[in-house]
Amino acid sequence: MSGRIQYEAELILLSLTGGGWLMMAYDILRILRMAVRHNAFWTGVEDFFYWLYAAGFTFMLLYEQNNGSFRAYVVAGIFLGMLLYDRMVSRFLFRCLKKAGKCFKMIGNRRKPGGNSASEEKERVRDR
Repeated sequence: MSGRIQYEAELILLSLTGGGWLMMAYDILRILRMAVRHNAFWTGVEDFFYWLYAAGFTFMLLYEQNNGSFRAYVVAGIFLGMLLYDRMVSRFLFRCLKKAGKCFKMIGNRRKPGGNSASEEKERVRDR
């Protein structure tokens, strides 16, 4: 294999990996959003900064690896890497997180022995 073909193959692998990395960063943002709820304005601000980061990442990949020359297959590789990560890893991760969240809710809803739950306390106050 010629050096040029090997370089192009490495570049496409870098772009696929970079797309997976970008999607993983967005998953971290989504997990933080699940943990701390906030309104649409702050979600928009977070998305704005994420996409600035993604654009900067893509620019730096093209600049450092390809001397700033635009290659459509590199951008397509980034999107394909994001798609593959989303379909393979992200869905499984969020399925596990939802199951774990249900377990934590069930654990949090258990009554302490000898104590009253918050709903029982409210009912008792209402009945007075």
